[in-house]
Amino acid sequence: MSRGWLLWTAVSNIARLSTVLQILLFLPLTLSTLSTSAFLLLSLLLFLHSLIHGTLLLLWGNQALSVMQVPMHPFLLLVCFNAFSQSVPPFLITAASWWGKILHFSSPGFIIMEGLSSLLVVQKLGQEGKKLVDEGEVYQFGLLIVTAAAYVASAWWIVIAYPAAATSPLSSTLLGVALTAFLFLTFIGFGLRRTNVIESSGLALFLAYNVWLCGFDQQSFLDPASAYAPLLSNILPHLQTLVNFVTNTLPKPVLVSLVYRLSILHLASRILPTIGADSWDADYGVDDGWDGRPLTHLLLTYRQAIFVTVYSHLLLLDHGSQIWWRWMNIFFTLVIWTVELLVSGQDDDTITGTKEWKVD
Repeated sequence: MSRGWLLWTAVSNIARLSTVLQILLFLPLTLSTLSTSAFLLLSLLLFLHSLIHGTLLLLWGNQALSVMQVPMHPFLLLVCFNAFSQSVPPFLITAASWWGKILHFSSPGFIIMEGLSSLLVVQKLGQEGKKLVDEGEVYQFGLLIVTAAAYVASAWWIVIAYPAAATSPLSSTLLGVALTAFLFLTFIGFGLRRTNVIESSGLALFLAYNVWLCGFDQQSFLDPASAYAPLLSNILPHLQTLVNFVTNTLPKPVLVSLVYRLSILHLASRILPTIGADSWDADYGVDDGWDGRPLTHLLLTYRQAIFVTVYSHLLLLDHGSQIWWRWMNIFFTLVIWTVELLVSGQDDDTITGTKEWKVD
């Protein structure tokens, strides 16, 4: 590999990282310093820019686009600040309002995608674990240790999160129902020989993760006074001010939800094309790799637009709405798991090729 190619790869990767950091900072910055309408306008502009950027990548496929788009995000931020520094044109307010409605109405879709993707990923992990078990007793013993650790970690996570998550009779009841349903479904799945401990432990971690987010105290970092400090004449207080601003502006549970949702959607996009194939192993031998899969290729091409949409949606939700949708996510995933365990029979092995790994 030539030195020029390595240098260009480093520059393009730095440009991509810069783009991600700009989006992560600019959206909550606009929301906290201007208004919700300004935030929605910037989100809409970033989304439209991401669509154009993804389309150019799809048609052109040149890495130079990653470097060329770096100045666009500060430019769009300046446009948004300038638009709201004076009388805002009515069409901008209307466009921002409609974009906000689209984000609000997309909440069920995001929950469905996250729940289905989570279930799909843990089932894929169960399938891969079954392959390792067939390799020998050493792998079987190692997987038992890993799954036992996952069960213990999820139980500890739920216990730690319980005081904050179960702050009302309704939330404590929902938590009890969710845990009881999960245990019953696990035993039913074991009895019907349609699940394994790897899949069950993965769903236990998913359940604990959502319960933890339901009890996350957002007020600890939403204090505007703690985000600013007097600027002194030397550089150290300036840097400390910047660190304080970033620390207190970026919402931590939103970032956790963002990373999880994007990661789980990305993993699901790589698994979905293999469902229904004649052989799981054969899918890894495609000549074009994962980019040869149309669904995966589209998601990877427009991942920046998905990133902006998911992040904007999470920032737009208030704490109460996030808790409500978290509980909906838990029960939706449990319902889908119930259908998957009870409706799909052993005869489905010859049709989909995805259930054979669950039967010893």
